[in-house]
Amino acid sequence: MVYMFLKRYVVGPLVNVAFRPEVRGLEHVPSEGPAILASNHLSVSDSVFMPVAVPRQVFFLAKSDYFNSPGLKGRVMAAFFRAINQIPMDRSGGRASATSLSNGGRKLQEGQLLGIYPEGTRSPDGRMYKGKIGVARLALETGAPVVPIAMVGTDKVQPIGARVPLPRSRARVATIFGEPLDFSRYRGRQGEHALLREVTDEIMRAIQALSGQVSVDVYAAEHKKRLTEQKRQETKQAAAELVGTAKDRARTAAQTARHAADSLTHRDRPTAADDDASGTTAP
Repeated sequence: MVYMFLKRYVVGPLVNVAFRPEVRGLEHVPSEGPAILASNHLSVSDSVFMPVAVPRQVFFLAKSDYFNSPGLKGRVMAAFFRAINQIPMDRSGGRASATSLSNGGRKLQEGQLLGIYPEGTRSPDGRMYKGKIGVARLALETGAPVVPIAMVGTDKVQPIGARVPLPRSRARVATIFGEPLDFSRYRGRQGEHALLREVTDEIMRAIQALSGQVSVDVYAAEHKKRLTEQKRQETKQAAAELVGTAKDRARTAAQTARHAADSLTHRDRPTAADDDASGTTAP
């Protein structure tokens, strides 16, 4: 109820007036029955623009951090995300992630639309990263068709770090829906890892064909970890260089001070001529 109210009377009108997003291929989203809406992930605002474009309610697998934040603010945020059909997704792997996917699977079995970002996290640089096999597991477990989706321009209106999306004169947002992918012939084979990988890769190729992104054969989360470690090492190196520079300057200053002191001492010390002169002076 909250979801559809916000979509129809608050968020939807605001988004359409402020951003004038383009929507293509909406006819590929089934008007009834289950479907997996698999999208690339460029921005937090992907979860705003895509649902606004779809007439039906969309349930999303959202990272569990949105539901576990402490304090009053955290409780309010968790209540809001539940009210707008977000399903907590534990991304730590193993049993916790499997349980989260099962929650999504139940929504599909109820005939709902389920939105998922196979990359698992936002792209840090606009490229498309390797998809995780959860999307394939859901497709093979439920038999639901997969609708590939390309979000375009959302990273321009809300870059990483920006609190809210803002209209920008040169940034155009588009949501492009591709033809559904049918994997029902593999239904019940979600335990075959090689098949899950093959299906996931096919889904990612379909999304990439719509988005035109450069594809990278590495997980986005792993790339982000490497970037974080690289930044940490660069910061550490810069700090070491700064300390080294400070030491060099201090050493140079100390040497300059010693040379100055030696010069003053040498200048003030009596010479032999001074001694001779003082010895011949008549009293």
